[in-house]
Amino acid sequence: MSLGKTRVYELARDLGLESKDVLARVQELGVEVKTASSGLDDDAAALVRLSYEQPGDDPGLTVDDVGATEEASVEAVTEEEAGHETEEAPEPVADTPGVPEDDEEKVVLVEPGITVHDLARLLKIRTAEIVKTLMSMGEMVPGGGEIPVDTIEPLGRELGWEILVAESEEEERDTGRERFLVEYDDDPSSLVSRPPVVTVMGHVDHGKTQLLDTIRDTNVIESEAGRITQHIGAYRVDHGGSTITFIDTPGHEAFTALRARGADVTDIAVIVVAADDSVMPQTVEAINHAKAADVPMIIAINKMDLEAADPFAVRAALTQHEIVVEELGGDVPAIEISALLGTNVDDLLEMISLVAEVEELQANPKAPAIGTVIEAQIEVGRGPVATVVVQRGTLKRGDAIVAGPVAGRVRAMFDDLGEQVNEAGPSSPVVVMGWDDIPTAGDMFEVVKNERTARKVAQVKLDELRAKELVVPTAIDRLGRLIEQLRTQDHSELRIIVKTDTHGSLDAIKDSIGKISRDDGFVTVVHAAVGGITKNDVSLADASNAIVYGFNARPDASARKEAKATGIDIRTFSIIYEFLDDVESLLVGELAPEEIEQFLGVAEVREVFRAPRLGHIAGSYVTEGTINRNARVRLVRDGVVVYDGRVVSLRRFKDDVQSVAMGYECGIGLAKFKDIKVGDMIESYEVREVARI
Repeated sequence: MSLGKTRVYELARDLGLESKDVLARVQELGVEVKTASSGLDDDAAALVRLSYEQPGDDPGLTVDDVGATEEASVEAVTEEEAGHETEEAPEPVADTPGVPEDDEEKVVLVEPGITVHDLARLLKIRTAEIVKTLMSMGEMVPGGGEIPVDTIEPLGRELGWEILVAESEEEERDTGRERFLVEYDDDPSSLVSRPPVVTVMGHVDHGKTQLLDTIRDTNVIESEAGRITQHIGAYRVDHGGSTITFIDTPGHEAFTALRARGADVTDIAVIVVAADDSVMPQTVEAINHAKAADVPMIIAINKMDLEAADPFAVRAALTQHEIVVEELGGDVPAIEISALLGTNVDDLLEMISLVAEVEELQANPKAPAIGTVIEAQIEVGRGPVATVVVQRGTLKRGDAIVAGPVAGRVRAMFDDLGEQVNEAGPSSPVVVMGWDDIPTAGDMFEVVKNERTARKVAQVKLDELRAKELVVPTAIDRLGRLIEQLRTQDHSELRIIVKTDTHGSLDAIKDSIGKISRDDGFVTVVHAAVGGITKNDVSLADASNAIVYGFNARPDASARKEAKATGIDIRTFSIIYEFLDDVESLLVGELAPEEIEQFLGVAEVREVFRAPRLGHIAGSYVTEGTINRNARVRLVRDGVVVYDGRVVSLRRFKDDVQSVAMGYECGIGLAKFKDIKVGDMIESYEVREVARI
């Protein structure tokens, strides 16, 4: 059994057929795929292979014809698909720069998470060209790395393509969703030792995936011949008589997403730092996310095989972020490794086992099973399946289970080697078949008496979910609850996340915040960095019950959407004493501002023109809300505010207009400001007076 993915064009290559023919056959068989780069489960791939083995079927092409595969994968996007996308968009004022005239041949649909290699293969261009283009756009993505979703479309324009990104239904379903947790309390006498659950985090291209692959491959080599690992979202490693479970979703985003849903499933965080690159922004984020989760850390200093490796510089840089390794007198272990060569990986596993021993991780193996859903999807021939990690008890085949509003019965379980298992104890990762629907990653599951009980519990939780979705808590509601806690609780703590425009501002603000306190109250900076406010910042605030502050830094579209869905308060300032006054007022239980900002809309600058009497005009596309004439606006560049003023001219074609709605192009003139660049965001807002709480 395999839970891997085979792309349509790869299957076509194996069969000696054109991708478009295999794509048509896959769709005829009822498998939902969009393009030749779509992935197929092994069952679907086997079904397609079987369909070509029927009498009378002739593959029709030889191996020499395989070269046509890449071209066919581009043509797999039909004119109907391209036309459907075009019809929904409003008529532009002028042609979008960089898009060729032969749009029908230069349009392609890709899935979120596509890698540079896959895109290069799809567009029939060199991988190095895409990497170079991404670098010019400020994105450092290696050949095997995933291209950020919000970068794909601009990248396409740079390459002369219109690249459409398929919407992720799962992400839409999860946004703003209620968390379903299961509380339990066991008798201390029933507890026994259990293996640790480990998450690997770190900066992009520092070797997180390579380390996980090396650990997994080593484990397979040491196991029985013929067994092959499957990607199931988590796997176990046996080392020196002890067992370790790794959650195979590297990156602090996934780690924090699980925590934001209340699933504190991780016991230890391994922070990977490249010895030739030292501490980078995402390294700092990973450290702060691990701190917020209050889990022990182990530093893996990777790439020691390189001549430029400087592990001493890494240890010194970590001290700037309050991480003091054992060699410098601290309490954080640091292991020098080469994930590529496997050097000292055994030492890292040994250190994980030692830390786990110190933590005294325990669980009751005899109780009804409780655990967390790590990832879930529908698989052809199997229906809804989910990777779960058991946290308490033993999950058995035939158990009735419920995870949030989804019930089921364990029809079959598989481990990461594809082997069927009949039971899974504490810290065991398994794939579970038998769900009535797709459970949500981060929800906790529990075993109940029977299927009837499971469905009743699921229905109750579904009703609760629907009721709560009717009234989504706003940032004001959430802030009000926080204010009440700060007013009434002893030993109160105000947690904040700070993003600023410069390092100088950041240092000054952190120093000043460190001096703010009250009797039995203090401020904790969960995360602080330079740059715009991102979705990751909002997710961390949600998981840590924190407020996001921006000093001359603004949230991007995804951050605003996430903040609205989760009720996270984002507070932005351009004057430092107002920033500090707000923090101090919140700490003593008061809502400081008597004025609040209301977001109106945002437009992306796509061209810059010079017009007589009007000066520099920003040829823009409204991506959210509306832009109004004479409205207050900020010009945001790379998440940092570079201008705050008003709109003095607003035009569509040659006409002056009062407002422009989302989805339309316009020309925007700003009062007393000329330094406008392509890619800038013009954010419109208004200020309203409110009563002090």
